[in-house]
Amino acid sequence: MYQTFQGIPNLPDLTHVNELIEFGSEIIDRLGQIAIFVLFLGIVIALLNWSLSKKPLSVQGDNTPNRGLSGWVEGYFLFLQKLPHILLVVFFLVGGFFLCSTLANRYHNWEQARIATVAKSVSGDRLEQPAPKIRYVVEEPYSYTRWVEGEQVKVEDIRKVNRFLTLAESQIDVTINQTTAADTGSWIYSIDFDAEYLVVNKLKEKGNFFFEIRPPYGYRLLQDFQVEQDGKRLEQINPGDYGFPFSLEAGAETSFRVAYKAVGAPRFTYEPGGQLLSNFRLTALANFPKADFASGILPTETKQERTGTRFTWIFENNVSVRNPFGVFTATDPVRNTGIMPRLLLLAPALFLWWIMLLYLSVPLRLQDVAMLGGIFFACLLSLTYLSRLIDVKLAWTGISLLLLALVWGLGSGRRSRLAVEIATIAGGVLPVWGLIVSASGLTLSLAGLLSVTWLAARNWYGIKSE
Repeated sequence: MYQTFQGIPNLPDLTHVNELIEFGSEIIDRLGQIAIFVLFLGIVIALLNWSLSKKPLSVQGDNTPNRGLSGWVEGYFLFLQKLPHILLVVFFLVGGFFLCSTLANRYHNWEQARIATVAKSVSGDRLEQPAPKIRYVVEEPYSYTRWVEGEQVKVEDIRKVNRFLTLAESQIDVTINQTTAADTGSWIYSIDFDAEYLVVNKLKEKGNFFFEIRPPYGYRLLQDFQVEQDGKRLEQINPGDYGFPFSLEAGAETSFRVAYKAVGAPRFTYEPGGQLLSNFRLTALANFPKADFASGILPTETKQERTGTRFTWIFENNVSVRNPFGVFTATDPVRNTGIMPRLLLLAPALFLWWIMLLYLSVPLRLQDVAMLGGIFFACLLSLTYLSRLIDVKLAWTGISLLLLALVWGLGSGRRSRLAVEIATIAGGVLPVWGLIVSASGLTLSLAGLLSVTWLAARNWYGIKSE
């Protein structure tokens, strides 16, 4: 079962009604407090100015208090003139933060859902075939102690112990086809398994053995499971018992063939079970694209065929493999996750950086600031959804060209338009690039250097925008 993704923890989301109501109430309270403070400050300065203007001067030219207070009054009225700009910028910062935090949550949910979809396509059990075992039973003496009438007595007895022969040769051919499960939509494998095993009695006397082979684990459907010894089919006597008895003279050999068809999990592996592999050959033909070897055991040979890929593992003599090995379907890696949520969370700071550069470069009207704020966040909104369809770098390339074309009309002349373009590149385009490329530190450093270089040239070296 997969958990429901709840977004980035502790990040406001305006699609949640309770957070939207709380945010609106908080904004109304804060705006009321700011308005009361500004009004109170204006009344205090006006009263002080009126009282000092009525006071007679004792010394001619002694008007320092009046001069200082008049400066306060002028500063206050200048502040009132700039207040709409400040409030508009603050509105875009606060509103943009909540908008971008909501988009960051949505994008995070979309990324996690995409990762879950990829994981689900290859999740589940694996279709694993354990290697057969050749078991025989020997009797060996052993001793134990027991109490008889209050005395400790040592008892000698005989017990039966299981021993195992190693397989002399294993020749395994597996054909794998990939389909999609109708109920879950995930990938499943259709396996055609055919194996030949050679058994040699290396004991000094005739022995009774059991050829024990288990069907694969993780199958949905198993059909035509059959075991043959020297071309003769062996019948299963007890349900669930896959041990087939046989006798073999000392030094004699016999062969077993195991074949079946199975449908199951989207990964096929062969489990040696810790046995020494001698004269071992496993060939797996994967009739589908993106097939790769599983468990890190490199195949001896990999060959591309018209219908897929053929993997071959060859172990000549006395090789022990601890982990299962086989074939699985490789998925496209999910790279560059978390880029857009990080960019969206930092978007208000990028907007402040850009708008400050524009204020210090060209004169801005109130409607200019409003349009710039709308253009900036509209570009980020477009980038958020375009990046789901195409690469984020390609999307921002097109959007940044559109942004530069739109702000070209902000200037009144050639120099002012050039100033707007430089400020937009340094404060709007490059910082976003810095957050979507791998070399973020270098790109942001270049954007900061370009910004301060432009402001220094603009204000210290007489490069005017008029």
